[in-house]
Parts: sequence; structure tokens; C-alpha cells
Amino acid sequence: MIPTIPSDLEIAQSAPIKHIKEIAARLQILPDDLHYFGKTKAKLPLSLINEEKVKQSKLILVTAINPTPAGEGKTTVAIGLADGLNKIGKNAIAVLREPSLGPVFGMKGGAAGGGYAQVIPMEDINLHFTGDFAAVEKANNLLSALIDNNLQSKTRSLNIDPRTIVWKRVMDMNDRALRQIVIGLGGAANGIPREDGFNITPASEVMAILCLSKDLEDLKNRLGNILIGFTYDKKPVFARQLNAQGAMALLLKDAIKPNLVQTLEGNPAILHGGPFANIAQGTNTIIATKMGLSLADYVVTEAGFGADLGAEKFMNIKCGYAGLAPHAIVLVATIRALRHHGGAKKDQYNTPDMVKVALGFENLQKHIENCLKYGIAPVVAINHFYSDSEEEVQYVKDRCAQMGVRAVLTQCFAHGGQGSAALAEAVTAAINSNKNKFKPLYDWNLSIEEKIITIATQIYGADGVEFSAQAHTQLKIINSLGFDRLPVCMAKTQKSFSDDETKVGRPRNFVVHVREFEFAAGAGFVIPILGEMMRMPGLPAVPAAEIMDIDKDGKITGLS
Repeated sequence: MIPTIPSDLEIAQSAPIKHIKEIAARLQILPDDLHYFGKTKAKLPLSLINEEKVKQSKLILVTAINPTPAGEGKTTVAIGLADGLNKIGKNAIAVLREPSLGPVFGMKGGAAGGGYAQVIPMEDINLHFTGDFAAVEKANNLLSALIDNNLQSKTRSLNIDPRTIVWKRVMDMNDRALRQIVIGLGGAANGIPREDGFNITPASEVMAILCLSKDLEDLKNRLGNILIGFTYDKKPVFARQLNAQGAMALLLKDAIKPNLVQTLEGNPAILHGGPFANIAQGTNTIIATKMGLSLADYVVTEAGFGADLGAEKFMNIKCGYAGLAPHAIVLVATIRALRHHGGAKKDQYNTPDMVKVALGFENLQKHIENCLKYGIAPVVAINHFYSDSEEEVQYVKDRCAQMGVRAVLTQCFAHGGQGSAALAEAVTAAINSNKNKFKPLYDWNLSIEEKIITIATQIYGADGVEFSAQAHTQLKIINSLGFDRLPVCMAKTQKSFSDDETKVGRPRNFVVHVREFEFAAGAGFVIPILGEMMRMPGLPAVPAAEIMDIDKDGKITGLS
């Protein structure tokens, strides 16, 4: 029987919400240190980061198995775990990413959690929030405008070959029609005609830079290191040659400050940055994570999509630049997703099926094996759904136990922090055991090819990697520019370990295909594009936007 539970929006709208000064006071932050956005949101000054406290606090990464199209509640579990840790007497804070409007109006929905494990104010968080995405968008597109202005210049030209420009404009919306466009039409006064295109804002290198910068000066230096293209005599051109970094950093002067909000249970939460994990690095900012570690004893953070994407990039990119090491990993799975990976069709997701769960467990098993490669035994969180049978849940617990891993049924969606208390106890026990010793998967000094092959074979389970002719040509450019010692940020479908989204479960006997590379010299990584991945998504046949509305009193409906 399907339980009757209000919608996420109804729960969020009916919840009591405290003044943000009260939430800050719990963290011993003075009211005058807050940059207010109304009564329920505030930005935090970077001066609150305490590197000594950062070293003492415990960092918990929440990741997941490969999701079904609707997502499997990773953010919900992360928020629920933070509430659960507070419920059992720990000083804990959730540090998460900000939602993008693309999924909000598309298919996946927002990123404020769900049920009784949410961050609030939910409407504001999912719709513009404090303007960070708009600032990233404006900084990105300012550089685009400066590039095209230089092409037009007769006296200050950098001799940029328009055919080599790799910098794209961005917009925080799913719009496939903007992937490939032509600009500068209409005569000489309108610029130089050339091919261009849009990425979605979370895929902007400016977003990646914001998330990996240590402070405002580091942000500015990284912005200056953005590679925009090449001259006619094949010399690289960087944003600093356009004197772009100062103005771009100016647009990001507030966006670099983390945002403080609260959970439904009145516990503190920080939201900052929002790159996707399938086309970017999928983690919140280094600044926000260190802010959380400075203000609390336990920080619960998350990395986007499955552990083959967000967690891999968290471990091998973010931890490397930040000097951080997770003390525990929570690996989220649902019985529904295991049925999916066992071959269930969408109309069978809510039908108990031990055979399909047993087959689908192979996906979870591979993710557990991968976590162990980082030196960390994960705690598996079985995110409860009404259609779960006791037999299926027990099967997952038993199989995990055979691998030396604990699995805990988690009911935070229906019961908030109380529903996550058992998970919180299991995570603290894992941390206190001192058995987890983090190690990255690869050495940055390996060649780009070796790093890609390591990820593809060790994490995805591929037999090998094939590079296109274009990718081989770009590898020569990467090596000539000295980018070969950077980490790699794989752009790959989230639906499968492979680069073919139809291969669910645990694919075997496959090869991944590197179609091309993008350069993120400012952020400090190289992006291999696998298969048919696009950095500007499209809307589904029936976009979520079609059911959203606002009435004459300003009440919002249809947001999820």
C-alpha cells in the first residue's frame, strides 16, 4: 500500500523556519559576520575558516550506486545523516551543492533533499538562491564577450584564430538548441561570424574554478589561467592576456562566500557551488567544506550521481587540491535501483523481485569494491521505499556483510533525523574504528592516457580505452602545454559504469571511448569526453516546468 505523505514542497512550506541568526549562533557565528539574504539565508565570510580545526574534524562523503533516471535520494540521505548525527548528540553540519535550474525545470527536480530530510527555504534554494549561479554565468559570458571584442579589434588584437576558440557561453537551463550555434551575423558592426555554442552553467570552468579555489586571490589567478584558444601561429591564448581575471573575480566577490541555511529540524547546512558530476567534478567548494570543518565536528558532504563519477572526482581531484581526506563513505542504494540494475523495467520498479535484486546487487558490489580501493570500507545506506520487502532488504544486508561491509536501513525520507539515527551510529562507529586510511587512485604524475586507463579499468571495470583520432591530436596539444600532469575529470553517462547508458548492472567485456578533450587549465584538470556525452542537456518530452505555477498570493506549486 502506498503511504500517504505530503509532497516535498508541502512539507517544506509547512515547516517552522528559524531566523538565520539562530542557526549561526549554534555555530558560534556573530550576527555581524553574516551577509543576510532575508531572514532565512546568509553568506559566511572566509575569515571563519580555521585550518587547525579543519584537521581535527571528521569528513563524511555520501555517494551512491548508479542511479535510475529519477535519482535515488543521495542528497536526502546526506541531509538525513546530518540530522541523525545531531540527533545522537554530535555537532554535525551538512555541506552540499546548490541546485541548477536545468534539472529543476527538466526531469530530475531540485537538490534540496526530500520528504522530512530537506534543507529550507526549499523554494528559494531551488530558484536562484543567493545568485551564485547567475554570478558564474555572468563571469563566464563576460570572458566570451571580451574574446569576441578582441577578434573585432584592429589595434589590440591578440591574433586569435576564431576556429580554435574553445571557450563557450553558458546558461543555467537545459536547451539543446544552443549546443552549436553561429554568432556574429548581420554585418561588420555585429562582430566576426564564427561557430560557438552554450554549455549549461554547472559545466562552466568558472564553476569548477569557484569550487576549487582557496580564496579570492587564488580564484583570480585560476581565472587568468583559463585557456581560450590559439593564435594563427598556434600559440595558446589565456584569459589573463585579455586582462579578464580582475573583472571576472569582481563578479564573483560574493559568490565565493558559502551560503548558510538550515534543515527541517533546525540544524545548520551550508550550500555552495554546483557542478554536475557527469560533465564536471560534481562536488561543492573547497571553501565550503573547510568552512564546515571549521564550524562543526562532523561534516556530511556529497558528490554527484554514482560513486564512479562524483566520488571518484572527489577523491582524485578535490582531495588532492584541498589536502583533505574523508574519514568515512556512505554508499546509498535503493531496492528500486537494484531491481532496475537487475533488469526491471520502469513499471516494475515497485514490484518486489528477489531475482532482479540479486542480479542488481552486482552494481552495488562493484561500487563497494571501488570504495575499498581508496582504503575506505563504506557504510551502505539502504534508502527505504514503501515497496521494499523485508526479504530483499535482508538479502542486501547479508551480501554486504559477506564483503565485510555494514548495510543499514535508512528511513530519513519519512522520519527525518530519527530515521537516520541508526545510520549515524554506524558511521561514527566506522570512524572511531580508525581502520579507514584514505589513498587516491592514481598519481597525478602519470600521463593523461595512464590516468584515464586507470579510472576506466579500475573503477568502471572496462577492458581498455579507445581514443579517437581527434583525441590523439588533442593529447599532443595537452602534452605540449604542460597539462599532462593534471588530474582528469571524466565526462560520462551517470546511468552506467560504461559509456553506454543502456549497459546497466555491472557491465563486463566493454571498452570506453574517448571522443575528444576539453581543457580546464584554470580549474586544474583535463576533461575527457566519453561516448555521446553533451555538456548542454536537453529537456525531456514532458518538462517539470509544465506543472509548476504561482498563485496571486505568491504560493508556489509543482516544485520538487
